[in-house]
Amino acid sequence: MMKSEEMMMDGMGWGMGLGGLLALLLVVLIVAALVKYVFFR
Repeated sequence: MMKSEEMMMDGMGWGMGLGGLLALLLVVLIVAALVKYVFFR
């Protein structure tokens, strides 16, 4: 297990890089899929 301080530093680094953008895009796609699934059953 990582300490919370290390996790925070990792998160900051991710947010700056391309990985952060890709992760954000993935989250948005997942949320959109869930919304569609819930509202258009």
